[in-house]
Amino acid sequence: MGHSENVEKAPKTSWFTGLKAEFRKIVWPDKTSVVRQTIAVVAVSVVTGLIIALLDWLIQYGVNFLIGLNF
Repeated sequence: MGHSENVEKAPKTSWFTGLKAEFRKIVWPDKTSVVRQTIAVVAVSVVTGLIIALLDWLIQYGVNFLIGLNF
């Protein structure tokens, strides 16, 4: 089947040491950037909700109109 050779592995360092090193690489955004992005997300969500509500109302109006037609 496969080859089972004794391969030397890299020395294991502490998982937490590696995690700490990775967290040092993170560039956290400043407060004003976070506030601006939050406002943008909320505004886009509200506009999208209004568009969906308007489409829902129009479709409901159209279906009710078609149902109300008497042939």
